[in-house]
Amino acid sequence: MSGDIEDKPQPLIEHLMELRTRLMWSIGAFFVAFIVCFIFAKHLFNALVFPYKWAVQWAHLDVSKAQLIYTAPQEFFFTQVKVAMFGGLVIAFPIIAAQIYKFVAPGLYKNERAAFLPFLIASPVLFLLGASLVYFFFTPMVMWFFLTMQQAPGEGDVAISLLPKVSEYLSLIMTLVFSFGLVFQLPVITTLLARVGLLTSQWLREKRKFAIVLAFVVAAVLTPPDPMSQIGLALPTIILYEIAIYAARLVERQRARDAINEADGSTDVAKTDNV
Repeated sequence: MSGDIEDKPQPLIEHLMELRTRLMWSIGAFFVAFIVCFIFAKHLFNALVFPYKWAVQWAHLDVSKAQLIYTAPQEFFFTQVKVAMFGGLVIAFPIIAAQIYKFVAPGLYKNERAAFLPFLIASPVLFLLGASLVYFFFTPMVMWFFLTMQQAPGEGDVAISLLPKVSEYLSLIMTLVFSFGLVFQLPVITTLLARVGLLTSQWLREKRKFAIVLAFVVAAVLTPPDPMSQIGLALPTIILYEIAIYAARLVERQRARDAINEADGSTDVAKTDNV
């Protein structure tokens, strides 16, 4: 009896073994990327400081006097660890995404694999677009806003200067990068949901006004309390929402064409059988 059980195929065990293999490749890729990024952590952090330097220039301050501080002995070390983890995740993401695709692909039909692959490519591209917007525009604008709140020494006034901590600056820029990166995934997510029939372009159009209000609410929570910063996040979100509506409409048209082609194919088969 036990021999019969052992001779039977065990698809669940095979799936778990396949999952273990994909996880090992993903973790290994992240670990190697983490080690490389940790070796160059100071250089990576200096690259992340460029937006702060640009903000200092926008505020017409002396760039040579711009500095970041740390107040605990271990703070800068753990900041470098976070930088290495952040960089390792970015570098290893293509490999991790490929492993996810290889694990999911055997369970998909050929047309489903062909439909899924473009989203696998579009997702990191859109994330990088959002991160680039943060790096080259949004972070300098946020830091410029904070720098303008400094107070110069004068009669009856004390000097109030901004001295950002390395950990807090890294936390700010990482939060903004992930926020914008996730917002830029909106067209990908809505297109996938439209492809499986969970939402329609008509539903998205009807909820447009709520989406606009939500975009400004989220922007108000994630950004400093000035109109330029809020618009800087809310406006791309609204534009991406409109792109998502258009993408969902394209998916619906493609599904309609596929349905017509299938119906025509069924009709041709029926006519052939009758002949």
